[in-house]
Amino acid sequence: MSGLFPLSVEGAQVRRRGKTLIGPVDLRLDGHGTTIVIGPNGSGKTSLLKMLHGILRLGQGQIKWGCTTAEAQRQQAFVFQTPVMMRRSVVENIAYPLRLNRVPRQEALAAAEIWANRIGLGDALQRPAVLLSGGERQKLALARALIRKPQLLFLDEPCASLDGRATREIEEILTEAATAGTRLIMSTHNMGQAQRLADEVLFVLHGEIAEFSAAESFFTRPHTEQGRAFLRGDIVE
Repeated sequence: MSGLFPLSVEGAQVRRRGKTLIGPVDLRLDGHGTTIVIGPNGSGKTSLLKMLHGILRLGQGQIKWGCTTAEAQRQQAFVFQTPVMMRRSVVENIAYPLRLNRVPRQEALAAAEIWANRIGLGDALQRPAVLLSGGERQKLALARALIRKPQLLFLDEPCASLDGRATREIEEILTEAATAGTRLIMSTHNMGQAQRLADEVLFVLHGEIAEFSAAESFFTRPHTEQGRAFLRGDIVE
């Protein structure tokens, strides 16, 4: 089991300007597999990921890792729905996390070139990253996150607005990462994608976890009426 885990969340809540964004959340995750976070728009999926990652400060409750919080932060990465591209080349963008960790420049660039080839950007090493397409940017963001070999990777709807081909390519990268031992926690609005990738499902509604179960159980026998309605494609309020 990863040194990060188990992850234990007890009564965690995030509030902003008097409004509860997420919580209270009680949750326990182990160090294996892919957890897919689903729910209606505005239900709190992104806030949940950011809270677990430490981007959002807790108003109450606690989050405990299997190691110190500082070590946990070093061992995880986050890929946003709209990744930020630095005004540098593709290879320099991918190498950036290694350079932050004081890896020698040539060593970092060599590792970045390997990753660029793995994600299909080997012919675009010197292209300005800001000129990439949406799918190419998302693949670069994944490479930039995975080059550090994180034990845990958060992903916030990484395939939103991408076409089928780009989505398939990103899913292949994620599957390879999970097979290699990277723990994935990912939100998506695509139920087909959720069924393809999930080992377990977190169904979020009104800022709280309405269901948490193995993927097969949720997709065949959801425990709540809201879960059943969501899978039918009904509007859930």
